[in-house]
Amino acid sequence: MDSLRIDKWLWAARFYKTRSLACDEVTKHRVQINGQDVKPAREVKVGDALQLRQGNVTKTIVVKGISATRGPAPVAQQLYEETPQSMALRAKQAEQNRLAFEPAHSIEHGRPTKRDRRQIEYAWNERWSASADK
Repeated sequence: MDSLRIDKWLWAARFYKTRSLACDEVTKHRVQINGQDVKPAREVKVGDALQLRQGNVTKTIVVKGISATRGPAPVAQQLYEETPQSMALRAKQAEQNRLAFEPAHSIEHGRPTKRDRRQIEYAWNERWSASADK
């Protein structure tokens, strides 16, 4: 076997839990082969460069093997190799996320009181009023 549909390969390489999820991601143009958007029926071959996005993470991988069956994770990891640039970019993003400001830290006293909620609601209604008489 020298080529396989991209949705089957992504499922077999354990990037997505089901083939339908893999098919949806390819259809939404979150998976590219050699820099081009593709359809789920596109054939992937050994040596192709894939760029796929899972959430906020973008990975660039090179296909090393073809398998139509979904096996254990160690076997699936032998089907591809992530590029060093992709690993460095993911590490940089993880570090930025770790150092990013957490909005919940600005809350001083926990839950708002009934009085606080009324003030928030009043301010919200005044700011975003859609009534025609104002």
